[in-house]
Amino acid sequence: MANESLTPPKPQPLSQKGAASLSDREIVFDTETTGFDAEGDDRVVEIGCLELINHMPTGETYHQYINPERDMPQGAFEVHGLSEEFLSGHPVFADVAEDFLAFVGDAKLIAHNASFDVRFINAEMARIQQAPLVQEQVIDTLAMARTKFPGAQNSLDALCRRFSVDNSSREKHGALLDSELLAEVYLELIGGRQPGLVLAAQEKARRSSKTTTIRPPRPHAASTEELAAHDAFIKEQVTDALWLKD
Repeated sequence: MANESLTPPKPQPLSQKGAASLSDREIVFDTETTGFDAEGDDRVVEIGCLELINHMPTGETYHQYINPERDMPQGAFEVHGLSEEFLSGHPVFADVAEDFLAFVGDAKLIAHNASFDVRFINAEMARIQQAPLVQEQVIDTLAMARTKFPGAQNSLDALCRRFSVDNSSREKHGALLDSELLAEVYLELIGGRQPGLVLAAQEKARRSSKTTTIRPPRPHAASTEELAAHDAFIKEQVTDALWLKD
């Protein structure tokens, strides 16, 4: 994920088509890179993905460190803490692309400042003659947040604070950790877990589980005094009724 404290080139917004609709499978993903120049010398150094089914995490993830085959600029190292020495022991992008694409499949891709991540992934794809990710497949949570909270801070950290998502372990950017945080933020952006519906379902289940008791009718016979009082009332109110005539 791009360092939100730096000022990268302003990305073009990606399509949000279908962002609020239900989807069987979605992939929340993030990348870490050596810098901002995707089409130049900078490279992807980490990919993290988290699977959602019907907007709920399944526990399935994809995580890969990648050897960029170049040095690590100090500014980028301060963002994610991934050194050239550490990454040199990991595979290059060409060796992991197939596994990444297999995990993603045709699912919707959810990312924060998605144009940054997609631009880098597609630049790597182009270098190995693979088809790019398409914008129609991508949902940008930064664009969603800007629409929902215009003028507010909408970085991932700011949204975690807004939605009370615990990001205390985020000392540095990390692709998988940021994907896990973003998954929680995304659920809030599309309406949260809808506690009203949950409570309604719980109440319905509670009512259906209760044992229904049918009380038998209680016998009641009028007393002699009650019958006499009723007869006197009828005679007082109705004087020409047919049933009173002999």
